[in-house]
Amino acid sequence: KREKIVKCVVQYAEFMLERDVSDNEAIGAHGADAILSRVGDKGLKMVTICNTGSLATAGFGTALGVVRELQRRNKLESITALETRPYNQGSRLTAFEIVEEKMPGGQLICDSMAASLMKTKGVDACVVGADRVCANGDTANKIGTYNLSIVAAAHDVPFYVASPFTTLDTKLQSGDDIEIEERPAKELLDTARAPQNIPCWNPSFDVTPAKYITGIITEKGVIEKSEDGTFDIISFVKKHS
Repeated sequence: KREKIVKCVVQYAEFMLERDVSDNEAIGAHGADAILSRVGDKGLKMVTICNTGSLATAGFGTALGVVRELQRRNKLESITALETRPYNQGSRLTAFEIVEEKMPGGQLICDSMAASLMKTKGVDACVVGADRVCANGDTANKIGTYNLSIVAAAHDVPFYVASPFTTLDTKLQSGDDIEIEERPAKELLDTARAPQNIPCWNPSFDVTPAKYITGIITEKGVIEKSEDGTFDIISFVKKHS
């Protein structure tokens, strides 16, 4: 009985592994198609935040999977990773993947440098991940994503969210329904090298309003805005469930 249980667990784990990689590759393909269609069939200058690559998934990635797919097609001119304060997932993880994958034009910048990058160097599109997508298209992701979306909007840079179909939560009407975890002050103080007695506010995530999002990429396709400028997440979920 014990061996049978172990065998079942292993078989299901292998199934999950295969499915995750397949879903991620589909996200990459749909995302690459959508971005190239919007900005032009050329080498793209991309920006991302946090880590959404093979280290965060089973082996391909969601948002970084889109970048990886662009690289496969020889349509990637550069990829810029934001360091993602305060835990630096961008500098510790995404930068590592960029180097290991030998992605062209790979570079790391501070979170506060994104606006200057877009103004002086030019950016074709941003692609980020999401932990939750609400019925109206608001998305929750690592802190700093909201900032990046505003900067992108100010520079007319398309801003895409790439995440699995399972992150679409139609029970949540909007980002106001998402409870944001607040992390211990020590996590910020230690990485900031700040005085240990300074009070801190340290939310783990923020919510990006749907109005700043160009499209939501899933393994089942890309959700684009209707003519009225809104997302119909509910209809997409019903269609593909």
